[in-house]
Amino acid sequence: VPYTQLVFEPMRELLNYLCENGFKTYIVSGGGVDFMRVWAEDIYGIPPEQVIGSSVKVKLANRDGKPVLGRLAEIDFIDDKAGKPVGIHRFIGRAPVMAFGNSDGDLQMLQWTDRKPHTFKAIVHHTDAKREYAYDRQSPIGQLDKALDQAQEKGWTVIDMQKDWTRIYPKH
Repeated sequence: VPYTQLVFEPMRELLNYLCENGFKTYIVSGGGVDFMRVWAEDIYGIPPEQVIGSSVKVKLANRDGKPVLGRLAEIDFIDDKAGKPVGIHRFIGRAPVMAFGNSDGDLQMLQWTDRKPHTFKAIVHHTDAKREYAYDRQSPIGQLDKALDQAQEKGWTVIDMQKDWTRIYPKH
């Protein structure tokens, strides 16, 4: 299955709704920014300059008389955990009015969003092992423990994929 078919349809529906109602949307992910920028616009309608992710350092070089950016074997930025608010500040310049996460790697972004009144914070809880993959507190990947506790303590919305989503992936 191509990676582009593994997108969450409810996420696309929400992004479309927000754009239709005047919101500027961003992807803020711990994943590699160069990887995500290639397909984010086609899949989510989010242009490359509105994708924030982890990156390696690059350097301008000359190849066959033409300038090219070459990747260096050095980390530039990790857009995960405490790095998410830093990345949002660096690339957007203001805190979000809405933030969605699905792991403890999103907790600091959600906390930063929560410091202002009238903001919306949500956790997408991966509970559907049959249609997708279930993970939370004890999972070796995508751990959702502290963020789930904070969501319950602070009254953030928790979206249960198994109960709340009738469809996970787009129809093809």
